[in-house]
Amino acid sequence: MQISSRFTIALHVFACLDEFQGQFKLTSDLLAGSVNVNPVVIRKILGQLKSAGLVNVARGAGGASIAKPLSEITFLDVYNAVECVEDGQLFHFHERPNEACPIGRNIHAILDAKLQRVQNAMERELASITLEEVKHDFKSRL
Repeated sequence: MQISSRFTIALHVFACLDEFQGQFKLTSDLLAGSVNVNPVVIRKILGQLKSAGLVNVARGAGGASIAKPLSEITFLDVYNAVECVEDGQLFHFHERPNEACPIGRNIHAILDAKLQRVQNAMERELASITLEEVKHDFKSRL
C-alpha cells in the first residue's frame, strides 16, 4: 500500500504558497515548476484543497493563497482533501471471500477491527502535525 503523491504534492504546494506569498503571483504554472509536475496536476490538487476550505483560488491567472492560519491546518486536513479514500476506509477489503472456506468465512471478523486500529493510529498522527511545523522546519533549513 502506498499513499499517492497527491498528499506530498499538496504539502509542497502549501510550502510554496506560504514562502512565496507577496513575492510572486502564485499560479499553477509557478507551483508546478517547483514541484516539477504538469500544471494540470497542480490545478486538480488546488481544486481539492479549495473544496476543503484550505486554499483560495482566483480564476484565470489570479493565483492561490492559504485560506487560514497554518497552525489550524493539519496533515490530516490535507490528506482528507486530496486522497481518494473510498467510504473513508484506508484499506480496501476484497468483496466476497469464499464462505465455504474457514479462512474466507472468518477473515473480516479477524481483520476488520485490526485494520481500523491501524487507520485510526495513522489519522491520529496526521492530525497531530500542523503546517506551521512544516514552516518552522523549512525556515530552520534556510
